[in-house]
Amino acid sequence: MDWGTELWDQFEVLERHTQWGLDLLDKYVKFVKERAEVEQAYAKQLRSLVKKYLPKRPTKDDPEVKFSQQQSFVQLLQEVNDFAGQRELVAESLGIRVCLELAKYSQEMKQERKMHFQEGRRAQQQLENGFKQLETSKRKFERDCREAEKAAHTAERLDQDINATKADVEKAKQQAHLRNHMAEESKNEYAAQLQRFNRDQAHFYFSQMPQIFDKLQDMDERRATRLGAGYGLLSEAELQVVPIIGKCLEGMKVAAESVDAKNDSQVLIELHKSGFARPGDLEFEDFSQVMNRVPSDSSLGTPDCRPELRAASSRSRAKRWPFGKKNKPRPPSLSLLGGHLPSTLSDGPPSPRSGRDPLAILSEISKSVKPRLASFRSLRGGRGTVVTEDFSHLPPEQQRKRLQQQLEERNRELQKEEDQREALKKMKDVYEKTPQMGDPASLEPRIAETLGNIERLKLEVQKYEAWLAEAESRVLSNRGDSLSRHSRPPDPPATAPPDSSSSSNNSGSQDNKESSSEEPPSEEGQDTPIYTEFDEDFEEPASPIGQCVAIYHFEGSSEGTISMSEGEDLSLMEEDKGDGWTRVRRKQGGEGYVPTSYLRVTLN
Repeated sequence: MDWGTELWDQFEVLERHTQWGLDLLDKYVKFVKERAEVEQAYAKQLRSLVKKYLPKRPTKDDPEVKFSQQQSFVQLLQEVNDFAGQRELVAESLGIRVCLELAKYSQEMKQERKMHFQEGRRAQQQLENGFKQLETSKRKFERDCREAEKAAHTAERLDQDINATKADVEKAKQQAHLRNHMAEESKNEYAAQLQRFNRDQAHFYFSQMPQIFDKLQDMDERRATRLGAGYGLLSEAELQVVPIIGKCLEGMKVAAESVDAKNDSQVLIELHKSGFARPGDLEFEDFSQVMNRVPSDSSLGTPDCRPELRAASSRSRAKRWPFGKKNKPRPPSLSLLGGHLPSTLSDGPPSPRSGRDPLAILSEISKSVKPRLASFRSLRGGRGTVVTEDFSHLPPEQQRKRLQQQLEERNRELQKEEDQREALKKMKDVYEKTPQMGDPASLEPRIAETLGNIERLKLEVQKYEAWLAEAESRVLSNRGDSLSRHSRPPDPPATAPPDSSSSSNNSGSQDNKESSSEEPPSEEGQDTPIYTEFDEDFEEPASPIGQCVAIYHFEGSSEGTISMSEGEDLSLMEEDKGDGWTRVRRKQGGEGYVPTSYLRVTLN
């Protein structure tokens, strides 16, 4: 079924329908154009949003980029930026493949439609002109027939009239014959015109207009097919970016799963670990001894000494509290100095046998000893810290890391220069063997420059290695001090008294015994062996009373203790007696004390 056969008389209907089809095509082109603008605006807003939240500082200068949370967030922003790029591709595809092409095709369709309807209107005009000519010939034939009939009646009337002359009768007969001849000619012309019109009309309705209608039908079908393809381009543009968008979404999912809280905690430790040792315990300052002081000529009176000691105690307490916000720098107390308190100060005022003034002793100690650790604020350094080449302005742990980074960079540069030197040597050998390729002497400046760079880098490597070794030794020493203070129990086991008790037993004076028993332990005293009389305890090997497993690693650095590794199985030889230590025996041999909190004990 086609339009030329079924819709031969619906010229106006076809004209309206084809115009509606072209209007629909233009409407879809306008819709796609606005859709592309929406996609473009969406992509632009997404890119602006990503730019707003991306880190402003360079990646290498931002410490936050080392955290998995920040890395995942940056990756998420990058995936959103890639997603915005895909939306831009969709907008570009719609603008080029749909808007431009369909708009151009719509103009072509309009021109073709105009040409077909102009041809149809010309054919209609020709048919109308033929019909007018037919009507004209028909009216002329009708008029000539009436005139001929009238002339014939006039001639017959004169022929029967006796009064009419012969000339009048002949004239009337000639006129009738002329009119009759004219009627015959009009008849023939009308017949010919009618035949011609019928032929033209048949051609118009059965050939010419059906062809035009078929062309319009073909044009409209091609337009509809192209419009349907345009509809498909809308979804095809989306489908083309779906795999990339899927990868973007998958990247967002991977970024979300990449957040590692434990690793971030470790990164925070690596970034801000100072490497300083923890402050030691405060020492006991017995002010009650001042009340029992015996005045002498060589010492100051009690009223003058007590304020000094009280001031020293208050300074010590203010200095040792690291979280104070309004503490001003003050001279460190004796407990921070890391040395022994003189017996004259620890036991109270000097006895009459001592000839030295306690204030003089305190002044000497204050001049000779420097404070070891002031506060957290002093560890971080002030705002006006001078940056040094060996990074000594940083805490020990951070100094070690920065030195390690610098050393690695120098080693990479050194390796690069050595590779360049080898390449220049090979090139020089090639030039010497094949002079036409180049002058070997032209490479000498570059080789000399490379050798100079190598020597300079080697010196820098040695310099950084020395600084790194020093920093590592400082970190290890601070770590050892902190570990020894952390792992030391408050009191030694009763079966193994410390050396201070044995030394007090060997003293010959009862005063010295009382003095040593009342003297507070200093930091040096804490580093002395914890247990010294294990020979008596281990003379008779005893059977284990249970089993235990080491929960943590422990370095037995003090005498009487024993080292153990995490997860090591040990034999329980003696339970904890309330002092925080348990005696164990290793399978490889050897007994000693370890912290009870480091064990998981199972009794037999």
